[in-house]
Amino acid sequence: MASSRTSGILLHPTSLPGHYGIGDLGPEAYRFVDFLATTGQQIWQVLPLGPTGHGNSPYLCFSSMAGNPILISLEQLRDRNLIDQADLDNLPDFPADYVDFEQVVPAKMKLLEKAAETFQAHASEEDRQSYAQFCEAAAFWLDDYAFFMALKQAHGGAGWSEWDSAIARRQPEAMQMWQEKLTVEIARFKYKQFEFHRQWSSLKQYANERGIEIVGDIPIYVAHDSVDVWAYPDNFMIDPETLLPSEMAGVPPDYFSATGQLWGNPTYNWAKLEETGFHWWLMRIRAILDYVDWIRIDHFRGFQAYWAVAQGETTAMNGHWIEAPGEKLFNKVKEELGSLPILAEDLGLITPEVLELRDQFGFPGMKILQFAFGSDSKNLYLPFNYPRNCIVYTGTHDNDTTVGWFNQLDESERNRVIMFLGCLSPAGVHWDLIRVAMMSIADRNIIPMQDLFGLGSEFRMNTPGKADGNWSWRYRSESITDDVCHELRELTRFSDRAPDHWY
Repeated sequence: MASSRTSGILLHPTSLPGHYGIGDLGPEAYRFVDFLATTGQQIWQVLPLGPTGHGNSPYLCFSSMAGNPILISLEQLRDRNLIDQADLDNLPDFPADYVDFEQVVPAKMKLLEKAAETFQAHASEEDRQSYAQFCEAAAFWLDDYAFFMALKQAHGGAGWSEWDSAIARRQPEAMQMWQEKLTVEIARFKYKQFEFHRQWSSLKQYANERGIEIVGDIPIYVAHDSVDVWAYPDNFMIDPETLLPSEMAGVPPDYFSATGQLWGNPTYNWAKLEETGFHWWLMRIRAILDYVDWIRIDHFRGFQAYWAVAQGETTAMNGHWIEAPGEKLFNKVKEELGSLPILAEDLGLITPEVLELRDQFGFPGMKILQFAFGSDSKNLYLPFNYPRNCIVYTGTHDNDTTVGWFNQLDESERNRVIMFLGCLSPAGVHWDLIRVAMMSIADRNIIPMQDLFGLGSEFRMNTPGKADGNWSWRYRSESITDDVCHELRELTRFSDRAPDHWY
């Protein structure tokens, strides 16, 4: 990071305000970066940026390396004459406070298709050269992705394991036939990735020039219905007969769930990955480093050992632990790419071996203040137990908002919060916990945007285990008041987390 003590905000781009139903990479994204800069923030954590599938979760994407075209700014397309102002005027009246995905996605995709057609027919020579250069540079993931998405569209959106056996199994004759049949559609999917990359690169450069680094996620697992599994099935535990996962990822039963969590993603064939020199992982990390400055690895513990559940099980109860070659992987990444700008999501059931792997490579771990008050003074999430090399959060995208969390605490845990704080301030418990995070010894501090506004449970981003209704929260631009800016700016300065030139 830019300096030893930094601060930042957690916000997925879909949560940005704007006129077209969902946050995007247009003017409001640049205003958000300006807000970060004027309040002394040096980190923007964005969560995964990939093309979402079932449930609109950025943790279940059709590709681990592509960008999500739904984030493309329609205003920028209009400004480049790829769509018309009339196209924007004729869009429905979308909700301002949340994303109605069922309404937004088809309306926006229709205009992205129009932009792709216009680009193919009328792009300038300069734009065509830029497009060709992008396609060449990104070919290692783009060619498979565009083909996969065109095939998925041609099969009515069905998962790849439900396609005709010949193309599902990538038989050469079927591959050639479908590539010839879908030439136009493949080019359009490539164009949408080009446009996403162009817009995101411009925004990232704008942020970097203002001293703000981007933290993005790598979910440890990928969706079964993804180009990654279709194009590289040998890298995953896939049943050769059914083409479904022969071994599924999850976590075992614990205090929070008597049956554990069965995620359904295929686990890795680590023997095959190691045999290939972890080539697919190196491709994946190179791809995401095109988008971000730092990578937060979700479910880091799975690189030391992971919970595997056999095909046919309906819960995670009957799984077993299998050791993973995380040390070999990270050594290979370091050998190929140099220093590792990685943050470790080390939450959950963490063993000494997981901590040893994290510390061997110097990866900062995570501390969550909402986890700090449920036990005694040995609780690792209490600030006086932190190491310097960590990131402290009030909560994450998977937690309730701080106000919602506090309001639902039982009396004993609430009393421990008040004992730690001394008293509740008139500004609200959300500012109390933000202040604790800021003043802690942790090198890095990241706050969910909802906590700046003091929002309740109905505004949380994600509720794990809940299938629908997640990932839809958005803020309004007027929510960033002068009072919010002043409070954040002063706390950032006083806690010595502001940029060096502020002092």
